[in-house]
Amino acid sequence: MISHPSRHCTVELQALPSRIGQVRRIVSAQLRYWHLDPLIDRASLGVTELLTNVHRHAQPDKMCTVDIEVLLDRLTVSVRDHDPRIPELRDADPTATCGRGLAMVAAVSESWGVRPDGESGKVVWFTLPTLAPVVANPQTRPATTAPAIQTFEEQLRDAPGCDEQSYDKGRKPGVLRRRPEHAPARSAVAG
Repeated sequence: MISHPSRHCTVELQALPSRIGQVRRIVSAQLRYWHLDPLIDRASLGVTELLTNVHRHAQPDKMCTVDIEVLLDRLTVSVRDHDPRIPELRDADPTATCGRGLAMVAAVSESWGVRPDGESGKVVWFTLPTLAPVVANPQTRPATTAPAIQTFEEQLRDAPGCDEQSYDKGRKPGVLRRRPEHAPARSAVAG
C-alpha cells in the first residue's frame, strides 16, 4: 500500500518578525511538496499578513498556530491566536503605511473569514482554489471513480468547526467573507 503524504501541516509560533519569515518559508516548502507551486506567492502573502496582524494586535500574547490544509479542491490557511477581538476589513487612507492586511488577504484569496475560538481566541482563515490535484506519488494510479463534487458552500458547511450558526454565507460580519470582484492590493510586503 502506498501512503499518501499528509495534506495538513501545523506550525505553532510566537508571531515575531523573524518567525514570520520562517513560517513563510515553511508554507512555501509544504506547497512545493504537495505540488501546489502556483499557490505559493498568494499563500505566503496571506499568511504573512495574518501573522503580522497577530504580531501587531494580539493580546495578551503573540502565540499562535498556523494550519494549512488541502481538502478536496481548496487550500485553507488559518491562523489561531489568543485574542478574542474580531478583526474588521477597513478602508485605509491612501497615505497610510499600514492597515491594509485584510484587504490584501481578501484580494489574493477566493474567500476569507474569522470565527471565535472558544472564549479566549479566534481563527482567521482564507482559501485558495487548487489548480491541479494534489499528487501523492507519481507512480500511483488515478482512482477509477470520480469523487462526489461539493459546492464551496457545502464544503464550508461540512468542514470541521462549522455549523449552521457560524456558516452564514457572509451576511454576518466576521463569519464568512467572499473575495470582492475588484479588490486591488494597495501595498506590497517586503521580504
